[in-house]
Amino acid sequence: MTKPVYGRVIVKLSGEALAGSAGFGVDQAVVETIAADIVKAHKLGVELGIVVGGGNIFRGVEVSSRGVARPTGDTMGMLATVMNSLVLEAAITRNGAPAVTLSAVPMPTVCEHFTRRRALDRIGEGRVVVLAGGTGNPFFTTDTTAVLRAAELDCQAVLKATNVDGVYSADPKIDKSATRYDRLSPGEAMQRNLKVMDTTAFALARENGMPIIVFSIREPGAIEAVLRGKGRATVVAE
Repeated sequence: MTKPVYGRVIVKLSGEALAGSAGFGVDQAVVETIAADIVKAHKLGVELGIVVGGGNIFRGVEVSSRGVARPTGDTMGMLATVMNSLVLEAAITRNGAPAVTLSAVPMPTVCEHFTRRRALDRIGEGRVVVLAGGTGNPFFTTDTTAVLRAAELDCQAVLKATNVDGVYSADPKIDKSATRYDRLSPGEAMQRNLKVMDTTAFALARENGMPIIVFSIREPGAIEAVLRGKGRATVVAE
């Protein structure tokens, strides 16, 4: 069996990934499939942190035009990530790996509060840590959260799960002539305005020398395949 390429990673999941074809809410069958993939990766001996978005429930940026202040809307979006994280934690546990949710937004009756030390302790205990609440601050995406947490927790890469098998020059669902990249730098991704991650996330990754591996979550076993260096993906790194 191929040894994993990375020993500790952050997996970034969009909230939309949990919604499946419904586009809203949580598709439990999809969640179970993703959780099973995470457990397979955990059984390889890889230490895992999971950052999940909240777009399947609520997007803070969407209410700013409706009279709700952007910071308030972003806080509501952070709460959506907590809900998704709790669903994912339960599914990971059911599939055979110990998991714990740590939130950047303190809510001690619901889950543990994120601190770097606590997260490292839980990883050291052999748990999958599900990192909720974004950065705990408005105006930052969960993409930026993923790179930030990866840097904080001494991870070796961010695995960005999407609905396509890498980074393209345009949306391949719309533009059939779109070119797929095997590798590019964060600077190139920003210069070409590729939308797979926001510019803050790319800039933070470049500053910390953090590779971002972009792959499709639609195929069962995709996370494990990427960790073995066999998956079809785009590497964003210097």
